[in-house]
Amino acid sequence: MSKRRIAIIGLGKIAQDQHLPVVGKSADFELVAVTSQRGLGHGGVPSFRTPAEMYAAVPGIEAVAICTPPEVRHAIAVEAIAAGKDVMLEKPPAATLTEIDDLKRRAAAAGRVLFATWHSQFNPAVDEARALLAAAGLKSLRIEWREDVRKWHPGQDWVFEPGGFGVFDPGINALSIFVRILPGTAFVESAELTYPANRQTPIAARLAFKSDIAGAPALSADFDWREQGDEKWHMMIETGDGRSARLFKGGAALSIDGKTVIEAPSEEYERIYVRFAELLAERRSEVESAPLTLVADAMMIGKRLTTDPFAW
Repeated sequence: MSKRRIAIIGLGKIAQDQHLPVVGKSADFELVAVTSQRGLGHGGVPSFRTPAEMYAAVPGIEAVAICTPPEVRHAIAVEAIAAGKDVMLEKPPAATLTEIDDLKRRAAAAGRVLFATWHSQFNPAVDEARALLAAAGLKSLRIEWREDVRKWHPGQDWVFEPGGFGVFDPGINALSIFVRILPGTAFVESAELTYPANRQTPIAARLAFKSDIAGAPALSADFDWREQGDEKWHMMIETGDGRSARLFKGGAALSIDGKTVIEAPSEEYERIYVRFAELLAERRSEVESAPLTLVADAMMIGKRLTTDPFAW
C-alpha cells in the first residue's frame, strides 16, 4: 500500500520536535511539502511561504497537519478543506469553540476528514487509568501540571498574546487526559487565573470542578508556568475503593498504591499519526472539544489575579 502524501503547515518547535521526525519514520505517510512563514525548510522537500502557494505547486497533497499557533488555525484549515485536503489539527484545535464547530461543519459538508488531536490521550497509561476509574469509582483527583515556560516556549511571545492560551497551552494536555479518564462529566466550578502585569494570558491557574459522578469526588487542577527544575505533569487519584493512584510523566506512567503498573515510552505522536491513518481509511472525522470547553469556561468565570511582570 502506498503512503499518503502529507504536508506540514507551520514549522515551529512542536513540528520540529515531533511531527517531522514521526512523519519521517511513518509507514503510513510521506512528507511531500512544508509551509513556513519564516522560510524554513526540511529534508529537501519543497518549502512555501503560504499554503495557497503550496497547493498550487504540489497538487498531489492528500492531507495536511496544521502546527501553527492556535489563533490562525481556523483560517488555514478552512483553506485546506476548500482545497480538498484532509486535516489534522495540533492541540488546541482552534482558538475558540465557534471556530472548531465551524470546521466540523465545513469538513462534513466537503466530505473531508478532520482530526483534532489530543496527543496526551494517546498513552497506554491513560487507557489503564480510565479502566481503573470505570471499575473502582473515584473519590478525588488533583491535577498538577507545572513547568518552566522558558524551557518549553523559549522567547515565544505569542503564548502570552490573546489566543495564545498562556499556561493553558500545556494545561489543556492535562484536561484532555482528565476528560478521557473521568467516569462522568466535569464542570468548572471556580477558577483563579494569575496574569503577569505585562501579559494578556495567564501564567498560572487554579481550578475546582463539580461533576455528575456518583459520590461527588473532589476534583481540582493546579497549572503553573513558573516551575523550576523538573516538570510536574501528574494527577493524584484516590479511587472509590480506597486505592491511591498516580498518573505521571504526562500520562505515560501509572502507579497504584506506590507500585508502577504501566510505564511506556512516550510515543504519543506516533500514535496520533497511526490514528489519523485509520480515520482516513474509514473516511471518518474525530473532533473532541471538551478540553477546549473547560478552558473557555475557566476563562469565562475565573477570578483574575495579577503578579509581577514577565520577561524572558
